[in-house]
Amino acid sequence: MPRIESTYRRPWWLPSGHLQSIYAQYLPRAKVHYRRERLELDDGDFIDLDWADVPDTTAPLLIFFHGLEGSSDSQYCRNTMAEANARGWTGMVAHFRGCSGEPNRLPRSYHSGDSEHCDIVLREMRKRYPGRTIFAAGVSLGGNALTKWCGEQGDVAKEIILAAASVSNPLDLGISAEAILHTHNWVFNTYFMRAMGESYAKRMEQHPHLRDKGFLAKPKSFPQFDEHYTAPTHGYSSAWDYYHRASSRGFIPKIRLPFLLLNAKNDPFVPASLFPNVWEVPDNVTLEQPTDGGHVGFVSGPFPGHLRWLPERLCGFFELYL
Repeated sequence: MPRIESTYRRPWWLPSGHLQSIYAQYLPRAKVHYRRERLELDDGDFIDLDWADVPDTTAPLLIFFHGLEGSSDSQYCRNTMAEANARGWTGMVAHFRGCSGEPNRLPRSYHSGDSEHCDIVLREMRKRYPGRTIFAAGVSLGGNALTKWCGEQGDVAKEIILAAASVSNPLDLGISAEAILHTHNWVFNTYFMRAMGESYAKRMEQHPHLRDKGFLAKPKSFPQFDEHYTAPTHGYSSAWDYYHRASSRGFIPKIRLPFLLLNAKNDPFVPASLFPNVWEVPDNVTLEQPTDGGHVGFVSGPFPGHLRWLPERLCGFFELYL
């Protein structure tokens, strides 16, 4: 079945919408011991991988792609890695360039359509572990990139990973970039603009030619930042071209492996009108669209709540294919 009813229910004491997402950031995160590995790339740059190991070196491997300005320390990463370890699986968070706490070496960074990043990591893991079960999950930006990769690869993806999942995927980058400008999303816009501006300021120190667009150290919106940096730096002619070509929604019908697409209907900057319908996706794609959950804000339980629902849902989906 391509559509299931969600088991997620918002606690009665938790406000709906954007406050769910904000509140989730302040809840305790699982304790995970990470082992860092640096993966050197052919273009002279690097990717940092944070491993949450288990003793069994043949156990399933769950690879996680984080969201915008996220890292292995993000609540959804730590909690999912802990759940994977509890099931006896190895977990690994694949940092996008510049997100591991150390700036990457090249002027380029990462973006929502960075399926190349997914391809590098996933193919490397398949090469290393030819007989191992590998799952992949992505949240927000990472979910868009992973979804796009699965659609681009089609049947080939099944030779690399067994199943994949995407959570709070923006689906249409242009619409999401505009939605975050709405008044009720000012907290998100302020946070992301500050984080992206600080990242750009550090990049200017490494690459002086970027000072020509020094105003991006204090960007005002995604369209502004994407028009002047993301698009030209990563091979797109404009922000519109980037949004059009990098959005993952159009790649979903091309996915051929077991895939979970999980989006809450009250996500503050992913309108439910963007969600695909059951007749638009192949049977191997499971659509889960809970009424609540916000943007990666799936809080459960009595006050003050916990964040175990999402990790359990992701690992439970993957376990169906073992």
